[in-house]
Amino acid sequence: MKGVEITDLEQICGSDKETCEALWHTMFYDPRKIDVTLEDAVKKATSFETKGDEREARMWYHVAGGLALWKGDVAKVEKYFGKCAKLAPEMGYERISKIPEKAVTKAQEFYERFLH
Repeated sequence: MKGVEITDLEQICGSDKETCEALWHTMFYDPRKIDVTLEDAVKKATSFETKGDEREARMWYHVAGGLALWKGDVAKVEKYFGKCAKLAPEMGYERISKIPEKAVTKAQEFYERFLH
């Protein structure tokens, strides 16, 4: 019987399944490939939200939240994924908006190990 292979993220999170699950669905594994700034993502999200396009607003808030994880900004992670949770409560964003400090800590550890 073969052993179960674990991902790099699972290795970093260890027994903290809550944080691993939250990051699995929200973080960018290589945010350097995202060719929009955090500020531009927020502008787009706000614009779509104002127009009533919740799907596009949620997508851009997700991008903003993912970039905030990369930058290590706990307040912005909480804010932008909180917006996602309000716009799409069925998608599980409340997981990360409840644990932004732990999520940022583990995301930063991942980025330090695998992107530098």
